[in-house]
Amino acid sequence: MHSLINHLNQLQELVLIRDEHRTTGDGSHMNRLNDAIDEMTGQLPPEVMSLYQRLFKKDHIVLSPMHNGCCAICGMRLPISQVQEVRACKAVQNCPNCARILYEEPDAPRWVGERPSRTEPRKVGIARFSAEKLMVPALTATTKEEAITELAKVMQSTHFIDSSEKLVTSALEREALLSTAMEHGLAFPHVRGVEGGGLTLSLGTSKEGINFTDESPLSHIIFLITIPTAASAFYLRLMAGLTEALLKQQNREALLMAETPTQLWKALVKATRYSIK
Repeated sequence: MHSLINHLNQLQELVLIRDEHRTTGDGSHMNRLNDAIDEMTGQLPPEVMSLYQRLFKKDHIVLSPMHNGCCAICGMRLPISQVQEVRACKAVQNCPNCARILYEEPDAPRWVGERPSRTEPRKVGIARFSAEKLMVPALTATTKEEAITELAKVMQSTHFIDSSEKLVTSALEREALLSTAMEHGLAFPHVRGVEGGGLTLSLGTSKEGINFTDESPLSHIIFLITIPTAASAFYLRLMAGLTEALLKQQNREALLMAETPTQLWKALVKATRYSIK
């Protein structure tokens, strides 16, 4: 049963990668992704394939991790007996509310940031997803692994996630499926399934550039993004807003010219003021 859940998770990740590619990519990998998705779908047991296809018609997120006895997508608190069944992983378990397939992921990175108080002003734009303390101008990293690690450590040191090691491992696993490097020197390594919190991103820049894949130019502007399961769909809108803003050369140049976290944050806020509301 564990192998089936892993298979379904890999299939779901490929589907979400395809959705990302439709939103921000150039379409060059669509055939490869479609073939991989068709192959993995065809490998499902008939009864599971039927369930998967029914759920897929409703939403591309078919699986949901169980966090603290609740479905991470809809928030439904599960009966204790079902919590035990999910943990035992001997049969497919569906959320009683949203019907998604449930699984337990004890080693997922966990968001530990502070939740805003009711008296704080409502954040708008990119400030909903990041902060000055998550800006890293002039990364010291020279490789993809080092860049992701450097940004993950910033997220941990500023108390947004509990473990940079978990985040790095998950981000590199995602990169192995299909690089998040894009044209114009952009890269968007990310991790889905982060427990709790909201979408969060850290930003690092490198004038020298970092090689994420031989198929793309060196990456100079790198966003590391953590995505709670429930926010997977909204992540595509954030990606679209970032790429729209950074298609403009002057915005990319402003980010690369920043020498301090304050300057980088101000440049990011200015660049995204119209594309991210």
